[in-house]
This record gives sequence, C-alpha cells and structure tokens, in this order.
Amino acid sequence: MYLPAIYDLVHPDVVKCMSAFLDFCYLARRSDFDSSTLTSLDNALHRFQTYREIFRSSGVRESGFSLPRQHSLVHYRINIQDFGAPNGLCSSITESRHITAVKKPWRRSNRYEALGQMLITNQRLDKLAAARADFIAREMLPSDRGPLPGAKTDDDDDDGGPVDNERVIADVQLARTRGMPNAIPSLPYHMLIYWLRTQIPIGCP
Repeated sequence: MYLPAIYDLVHPDVVKCMSAFLDFCYLARRSDFDSSTLTSLDNALHRFQTYREIFRSSGVRESGFSLPRQHSLVHYRINIQDFGAPNGLCSSITESRHITAVKKPWRRSNRYEALGQMLITNQRLDKLAAARADFIAREMLPSDRGPLPGAKTDDDDDDGGPVDNERVIADVQLARTRGMPNAIPSLPYHMLIYWLRTQIPIGCP
C-alpha cells in the first residue's frame, strides 16, 4: 500500500528505492534460503543502495548514509549463511526487556537523577529473582506459585497513559518547532526519511 501512496508524489527513484527496500525485507523474513534467494537478496540490496542516492542529490541526506540500521543490511547474507534463516526473528523482541529494565524502573523513580535509582531497582529485582529461585530449589516455595491475590499484572506497556477516576492538576506544553516541513512537496521526502531511519527489516538475523 505504501508504494501506490507515494507514486507520482515523489521522484521515481524514491519509489524504486522503497520497492527495493521492501523486496529486501520480504526476502529476509523467509524461512528457507538457497543460492538463488541469497542472490535475490544481494540484488535487492544493490538496487536499494543505488536508488537511495536520490536522497543525497535532492539534499535530504547531503551528509551521506551513515545509518547503523541501513549498514546492518550488508551483513545479512553472511549471517544467514553462518546461522541460518532468521525465520521471522525481529529486533523488536528486545522491547520486552527494555520495558522491564528501563520503563518500569523509570516509573518507580522520582524522575530526578533517575539513572541511579533505576540501577538500584534492577539490582534489587535481580536479587529477589535469585532468592526466589533459591527458595524454590530448597523447596521453601512452590514452583508454580502465581502472583499474589489482587496483584496488578502490568504486562502491557501503556507508557503512563490516562488515569481513570482521578483528577490531575497539570498542563502540557508542546514544542515550539514542529518536526514536519510546512511545504507539501517536501513532506513525502521527510516522511520517507523518517520511515527509513526507524524501520528494521522483519527478518533480522
């Protein structure tokens, strides 16, 4: 759906660049690979690197493409040959650990010089987990013990959303400058660059 949406709105090389990038993503997520698939993967990467020069020549990325996520694409073939098909593995899997190690400790802190408080929180949680494992090994706790009655299970990441049935006296101040350009012709380029910066192919080795 993305390619028809930007067709005729951007330079043809931009559409070809996006097409090559999507081809690479869909090839990288395959469950099995042979020599022809790896060749197609290399061809898609070569086309992407060729057509992305439109962003340099149009002034969107005059400094070049020193972007770690795009650089990682060149290592896919060798990693697939060494470790096998990614089979749907994605780097977003680490988000669950990020929630446990960063977001939840941040919410427990007082927001002032929070790093030290977050480290202490993680240290104490690790000690509690180790103590629990030791108690289970000594048969001091049942191994199938669930959460305490009435305990809140915070599996979902709400990013500190709205509070129900409670009034909060606060105000929100938005940034003075907006990230999007004001001119409509430059908007597709801006959105495309942002998308390329934030995307990781679904088949991350």
